[in-house]
Amino acid sequence: MFKHCFQPKIVAIVPAAGVGKRMLSGIPKQYIKIKNRTILEYTLIALLSHPNIVRVIVSLNKQDNYFKKLSISSDIRVVSVIGGNKRINSVLSGLVLPIHEKWVIVHDAVRPCISYQDLEKLISITKKSKIGGILARPISDTIKYVSHNTKKISYTIERKNIWHALTPQLFPINLLRFCLKKIIQNNIDITDESSALEYCGYNPLIVLGSYKNIKITFPEDLIFAKFYLEELYNI
Repeated sequence: MFKHCFQPKIVAIVPAAGVGKRMLSGIPKQYIKIKNRTILEYTLIALLSHPNIVRVIVSLNKQDNYFKKLSISSDIRVVSVIGGNKRINSVLSGLVLPIHEKWVIVHDAVRPCISYQDLEKLISITKKSKIGGILARPISDTIKYVSHNTKKISYTIERKNIWHALTPQLFPINLLRFCLKKIIQNNIDITDESSALEYCGYNPLIVLGSYKNIKITFPEDLIFAKFYLEELYNI
């Protein structure tokens, strides 16, 4: 176990209502097994390993028949709610519950390789920021802007200040709730929680995260996830 200094108690929300069409699997990708556990189980175990994360709220698809079969679903620190059609709705479904903690972490259900070290680095920003921040990595590849219709390259994007957003993302609960509701009210489309704060004029911090914190989206991602999980859990 790593040395740990006291930080605020935190609730985590894990949007898990997606069906994972790009995975080409017969089941939602968060329930695909690697060794003897599902992807979602690894994700929840990683979050619960940090002593400051006192509760995890999992937002499920209304037709989900898998979650209650997982042993971790009976953990008293784990609560499930019905999510929505979009990520933002699933996160807000979790924020509807009575929450006494001041900070919330939002983490993708299919990022099972999050490490304790990265969680610790992210949570430590509560000492110096009232806005919060996200795990991210600087872009190393050349980035092209492509015309949606023609699939032709329009131009190359300067990558000097471009970062790849990851999760977890950590924010004050009341601030995140306010910004997400503002996004819905103004009919704005976003793909992560930081975008909601940015839209409302806030500037979250960037925390360098590990390249191993991959999001499982395509079948080939399972190969890397298996390798990293074996390293993390000695399985």
